[in-house]
Amino acid sequence: MPRVDDDPLKICLLSYRSNPHCGGQGVYIHNLSRSLQDLGHQVDIISGPPVITGGNGIKIHSLPGLDLYNPDNLFRLPSLKELVDPVNLIEWLGVSTMGFPEPYTFGQRAYKLIRKTVQRYDIVHDNQSLSYGVRSISRLAPTIVTIHHPITVDRNLAVRNAATFWKKLKQMRWYSFIRMQKRVAQVFSHIITVSKHSRKDISKEFNIPPGRFRIVPNGVDPNLFYPMPAVAREKNRIIVTNSADTPLKGLQYLLKAVSFLAKTREVKLVVIGAPKKNGDIETFIRELGIGNRVTFTGRIDHHAFVTQYARAAVAVIPSVYEGFGLPAIEAMACAVPVISTTGGALPEVVGNAGLLIPPKNEQALAGAIAVILDNPERAAQLGRTGYKRVLEHFTWKRAAEKTVQAYRETIRDFIRR
Repeated sequence: MPRVDDDPLKICLLSYRSNPHCGGQGVYIHNLSRSLQDLGHQVDIISGPPVITGGNGIKIHSLPGLDLYNPDNLFRLPSLKELVDPVNLIEWLGVSTMGFPEPYTFGQRAYKLIRKTVQRYDIVHDNQSLSYGVRSISRLAPTIVTIHHPITVDRNLAVRNAATFWKKLKQMRWYSFIRMQKRVAQVFSHIITVSKHSRKDISKEFNIPPGRFRIVPNGVDPNLFYPMPAVAREKNRIIVTNSADTPLKGLQYLLKAVSFLAKTREVKLVVIGAPKKNGDIETFIRELGIGNRVTFTGRIDHHAFVTQYARAAVAVIPSVYEGFGLPAIEAMACAVPVISTTGGALPEVVGNAGLLIPPKNEQALAGAIAVILDNPERAAQLGRTGYKRVLEHFTWKRAAEKTVQAYRETIRDFIRR
C-alpha cells in the first residue's frame, strides 16, 4: 500500500531524453533525482538514450530503443533482428516518415518494465513523455507528470517560420505526437509545472482545469553555479547559452542586436555550444557579417562553463518563449547581470534581477545591452540581486521538497479512488 505520511518514499522517475548536461529534460531529472535522494527518499530512474548517470545510490534502468537521432550515428538502418520487436518497428517507421515517435515508444517500453515491478514504487513520476504507456502505468500505481511548457508553442512557432508549404507539413508531422500528449495529460489528477505562466498556457492548450497543477520552479545547484570574484569581467563581452537553430530560442534576434552594437563598440558574443553545421544560424552570421564578433565554445566542461559566466559582462536570454528558463537562474547564480525577454515565464524567474525587454525585438535588445555595458555599477547591483534571488527561491533542494508534497497528494488521491 502506498505511503502518505512522512516516511521516505520509493520513487520511480521516467525520462525518455536524458542527457544530464544539455537539454532541459535531462538537467531536470539529473538534479531532481539527486535532491530527492538527499532528502532521504529512494530513487530509481528509467532512462531512454542517452542514459542518464546515476550515483548517490540512485539506480538506473536503461531502455535503449533504437536511438535513431543519436548524432554519432544519425538515422542508422536498424537490423532485421531489431525490427522484429514491434515497438522498434514503430519507432523506425515513425522516424522514416519524419515523425518523432520517441515519447510513444519510450512509454510502451516503460510500461512493460513497470508492470513487472510496480510493487517496488510508492510513486511514478513521468517527465513530459505523456505517452499512452504512462497512462497505462497510472492505472497500476500512483503517477504524476511534469509538463514544463505546452509543446504546442514550439509547434506553432516552427510552422509559422517554415518557408515553404512542404516545410510546414514536415513540422506538423514532427509534432504529431502532441495529439497523444493532450489526451494523456487530461487523465492525471496532479500535474507538476514550473511556473504560473506555464500553468495558464498548458491549462488552455491541453484543456486541463488549473486546479490540477502544482507549481514547482526549477532550481540550480549553488555548488555548481557560483560567482568567481577572482576572475575579471571583460568589457563588452556578452554570453548566451543557447546555440540552437530553433526559432523559439530567439538567437537570431540577439545576433542582429550584436550587429547593431558592433557599429559603435567592440562587442564580443560568446555562445555556449555549437550551431547546426551549415544551418540557419551559421548562414545568418555570414549574412550579418559578424563572424569576427561571435565565438561558439563547442562542448566544454563545467568549470570552463562557470568561468565563461565569470568573464561575461552580461548574460542574455533572447527566447521568444520559455516555460521557465534555466539559463536565467544559472547566470543569476553566477552573479552575472541578466537581460531577458518577457517571453513566457521569464519575468517570473528574473524578477527585479535583470532588464526585461519584449521578445523578437532586436532594437530593444541592443539598447538594453548598451545600458548594461555602459553602467558597470548598475550591472554589479543586478548581479548581486540575482544571486540573492536564486538562493532564496531557486534551489534544487527547495524544488525537491515541493515535489515530494505533490507526490503525497497524488498518493492520497490514488488510495481514495
